[in-house]
Amino acid sequence: MSQFWKPTFTYLQYAQICARAVRSTLKEEARVVAIRRDEQGLKYAKWEAGKQGELKNTVGTRTTV
Repeated sequence: MSQFWKPTFTYLQYAQICARAVRSTLKEEARVVAIRRDEQGLKYAKWEAGKQGELKNTVGTRTTV
């Protein structure tokens, strides 16, 4: 199997494609839970003079291939 994806995809891209295929076969309620699990969030703050600035949140960013 590895000889198929190595010249074309990185392992991470291959794993994402497989995960998307598995998610698409799930029943509706299980699919919604799996898609929600795929969502990623990031919190960041700008620091100035040793003090933390406003905390910003980016929720719902999805990774795609």
